[in-house]
Amino acid sequence: MTDKPTAKQSYSVARPATQDSAGYHRGVEVLGEQGAEGRKAFYIQIEGLPGKEEAVLQMLRDINACVEQEPATGPWFAVRLGPSSFAIFEAFPDLAGRQAHVEGGGGVIFRDIERMNAILAYPAQVHRADVLISKDYFSYAFN
Repeated sequence: MTDKPTAKQSYSVARPATQDSAGYHRGVEVLGEQGAEGRKAFYIQIEGLPGKEEAVLQMLRDINACVEQEPATGPWFAVRLGPSSFAIFEAFPDLAGRQAHVEGGGGVIFRDIERMNAILAYPAQVHRADVLISKDYFSYAFN
């Protein structure tokens, strides 16, 4: 996944439920503008193939292990929206931090053609976003 300043990029051919004989990557569709300098985020919608939910969860765990090593990746959340629907929200202090993330381990995972074709129902939709307002801490401790 690259983070060039275009309104829409697609790293997929279509949204078929099955892979075609050429082995095209369903992978990633990048939406939104690069934006001006400032705090940045990605909101990523992920739909797993039926029966591949555990593989999607493992992919999310693998991405989390990568972002733990990225100093410019701030808040990072993987959430489940439904049985096979997931999302990631991640924030960065600036454009350079977001680009470092794209070029890091999480980006490598999203560029793994075989893995994505095996577990995703359609391209992960990566929405670029500007962080406007935030609360950067929890007001109570988790046990």
